[in-house]
Amino acid sequence: MPSSELSRERAYVSTLYARLDELREEAQRQLDAVRRSNPGGTHQNRSERDSFAKIYEERVGQLRQIDERLAFGRLELKAEEPGDSVLRYIGRIGLRDEEQRPILLDWRVPQASAFYQATAATPLGARARRHLQSQGREIVRIDDEIFDEELLAGDASSLQGEAALLASLAAERTGRMHDIVATIQAEQDAIIRSELRGVLVVQGGPGTGKTAVALHRAAYLLYSHRDRLATSGVLIVGPSRSFLQYIEAVLPSLGETGVVLASVGQLFPGVDTSIEERADVASLKGSLEMVELLGRAVRSRQVAPTELQVVDVNGELLTVPAQLIRSAMQRAWETKKPHNVARVTFNKVALAALARLLADQLRSHGNTIDDSDYGWLREDLRTSHDVKVLLNTAWLPLSPQKLLQDLFARKQWLASLTPGWSEQRRALLARDRDAPFTVSDVALLDEAAELLGEADAVSDSRKNELAQQRKRDIENAKQAIRNMGVEGLVDAAALADGFEAAVERGTTAEVAAADREWTYGHVVVDEAQELSPMQWRVLMRRNPLRSFTIVGDVAQASAAAGSTSWAGALEAHVGDNWRLEELTVNYRTPAQISAVAESMALAHSVNITQSRAVRETEWPVNVVRGEDLARAVVDTVRADRTIDTSGTLAVIVSDSLLDGVYAALIEEFGRDVGQGPTGLTRPIAVLTPREAKGLEFDAVVVAEPQLIVDEIARGAAALYVAMTRPTQRLHLVTTGALPRGIPS
Repeated sequence: MPSSELSRERAYVSTLYARLDELREEAQRQLDAVRRSNPGGTHQNRSERDSFAKIYEERVGQLRQIDERLAFGRLELKAEEPGDSVLRYIGRIGLRDEEQRPILLDWRVPQASAFYQATAATPLGARARRHLQSQGREIVRIDDEIFDEELLAGDASSLQGEAALLASLAAERTGRMHDIVATIQAEQDAIIRSELRGVLVVQGGPGTGKTAVALHRAAYLLYSHRDRLATSGVLIVGPSRSFLQYIEAVLPSLGETGVVLASVGQLFPGVDTSIEERADVASLKGSLEMVELLGRAVRSRQVAPTELQVVDVNGELLTVPAQLIRSAMQRAWETKKPHNVARVTFNKVALAALARLLADQLRSHGNTIDDSDYGWLREDLRTSHDVKVLLNTAWLPLSPQKLLQDLFARKQWLASLTPGWSEQRRALLARDRDAPFTVSDVALLDEAAELLGEADAVSDSRKNELAQQRKRDIENAKQAIRNMGVEGLVDAAALADGFEAAVERGTTAEVAAADREWTYGHVVVDEAQELSPMQWRVLMRRNPLRSFTIVGDVAQASAAAGSTSWAGALEAHVGDNWRLEELTVNYRTPAQISAVAESMALAHSVNITQSRAVRETEWPVNVVRGEDLARAVVDTVRADRTIDTSGTLAVIVSDSLLDGVYAALIEEFGRDVGQGPTGLTRPIAVLTPREAKGLEFDAVVVAEPQLIVDEIARGAAALYVAMTRPTQRLHLVTTGALPRGIPS
């Protein structure tokens, strides 16, 4: 490539960075001006100022996240005059100059799609495609793909279309996932840009870029459907905290911060757990049997009395017929509302009936009672200790946490709810009341919350009042935007989000994460094959519109309650109303490693998803045998670090060996070693097979692979996942026999 071309691209990209810096400074000036402004004495004025400040803060934060690889490509398109070209630069955000002329296209706009989809056979109007590789803010290399023969001028040496992709694949890992915005391939791009509606399932084997496609699709949808998704948000669900830490920088680097990232252990507000159950316990808790069990548990806490009850109301002994309470309960059941919400109706009806009963008794004693007295009668009843006991005994308010704790700790109650179960099956659920909640419990808590409802339900009138206030806030926001002269730059609905008086709302993502009843505009689920039927119910409640991007590989399912087919996982929720796209090219795993992993999986009857590896490295799969496992792992890690001292390395080991292997590595390598999610920030990470799902490393050491097969439900699938994490080197360390299918 002529040096003049490289110099020209460097000069152009420098102008883009200069414009980016100008926009950052302008956003900061706007923020500073709003902060300094005197909003006046009314709450409305202060709210307007704070709302504008929040919008500018988000804009400043967004622009600061974007720096590395601002521009990564250029399209040369056919112009109206024969032989002429139009140049369009492609980057992670869109930029315009001071005259509002586009100087950089956002990779998500339709005009940029040819950068990813054009081929020599179907150029889509492109004459050439150029990849710009950079370090920091400087372009260091140019690679061209020529689609128009006129540009070749007899020189075919410039056809270097895979250079950028292969350079990206060979680059060292850092413990954090990078965006692939510069190297999205055509089959990936078609999935990323597919329509928002409905359920899209993306199936692909290890290394095919499922996670990257899912995240870039989220960024694309947030850009293309901003009006719909900006206020409702996007939920991204991953299998573990390690996974979330690994991917957390991708969307901010693409200019998107309006997402909620959550593991399946974080889907119930106030609970954040990574504790896993034994396979048999997880399988039971993840089954749909728990829906019926929880329903019976809630109904059993609504107990109609069978005998007369005597209550003391300010010294007046009142005899309450059982039928009075049963009638109030019947009125509550007829509402078909959740337990705590229906309890409001029960209390209201019961207190009204008790007030009439008390009034009749007082009249029989010679007291004069008229309609105006019923208010204080109801108040006397409401504050009576005996009446409280009577009503709460019949219909006690419940929280999801208490319901689940009681269910697991009270053996006799559980037995009464499960007459058809064996003692061994009930024992799977038994535990102490103060035991911490597990990942499997999160779906049960959410199911219980759905059955119970809020203990302090918001009345319909209050909901209507809030809706009317929202309309007024939006109208006020529109007027404020006109007053400040920022029409087209600020969204009225976003500005109105800051007008609430009672509390600081926070961002859409923050509000959504704290609200169990929040419904998202779109939900992305990664490693979705691991979800139990109960966990799928949680996610479907989070998105009643059924707008999902679901990515995974049913061959990699290792969870006891996971899915072995997409139809089986989705049929109960969406029927056959879902579409399947497949990724067929393995970009991550070297061919020699992929071959061994697939051989092992097939030998254990794991129905793997076939894919084609695009590269091979110089290192064959390394089998290490030793008498002392910990010592052998340490020696293997030390040997690998002599090959590459700056890359990332993962030691993947089953739970039973985790502590011993981790201790040996700490003793040898000290602070270079980390465990679990924190390990991703260290050169050497020690992980379980579940924690390693969805991650990638330069090198991987799998300790005692046969034990992974033996100890984990669907252990061969878990080992297959572990073996396909490396981008360069795989070491298998064992003190005994290797699993079937692995050459010794």
